[in-house]
Amino acid sequence: MSLLLSALVDTFYMVFTSAFFAALIGLPIGIILFITAKGQTLTYRILGTIVNIGRSFPFAILLIALIPFTRFIVGTSLGTTASIVPLSVAAAPFFARLVESSLQGISPSLIEAATVMGSTPMQIIRKVLIPEALPSLINNFTVTLINLVGYSAMAGLVGGGGLGAVAIQYGYLRFNAAIMFWTVFLLILLVQLIQWLGNKWTQSLLKKRGLL
Repeated sequence: MSLLLSALVDTFYMVFTSAFFAALIGLPIGIILFITAKGQTLTYRILGTIVNIGRSFPFAILLIALIPFTRFIVGTSLGTTASIVPLSVAAAPFFARLVESSLQGISPSLIEAATVMGSTPMQIIRKVLIPEALPSLINNFTVTLINLVGYSAMAGLVGGGGLGAVAIQYGYLRFNAAIMFWTVFLLILLVQLIQWLGNKWTQSLLKKRGLL
């Protein structure tokens, strides 16, 4: 049981740390995609192509392809911390597209009104785009977290830590059905917890705005 609890803590660490970096990278990219989408500017086409290429890689292949980069960043390609690098790289373009989608749901009249009142582009981003899209952004961040749970389990195939590594090393390779069951159970429980927290946070924001 201590092995599973330790692996669960490692999975938390991998998922939430990589989600932080994915949001740090993906949020500004998504905002730039939204701002430059009108007229399909050169910036939008170039950045959109890069994001699409990042999203097109199967995670198992990305894990292996990024081994040299991971070693450069953290000094090793094995272990829990090393897994954060490919997890972040995989999640950032995914989240960027979700951010763009969230911002597209904002009424253009709000942006036009802020522009007419003399707001700078940065003020529009901080005071209109992000606040208005926040419930949708939280929902999409929740989706990203849940995807990262699945990715983190897959990282165990190439020496990553967490529940995925335990399932492979102590469950699959040793034909231990009990370990396999409990790792799957804990992963499902983690996904349910993340979804519940994301829903609660979104509902809290919508209630404050009188939309629920």
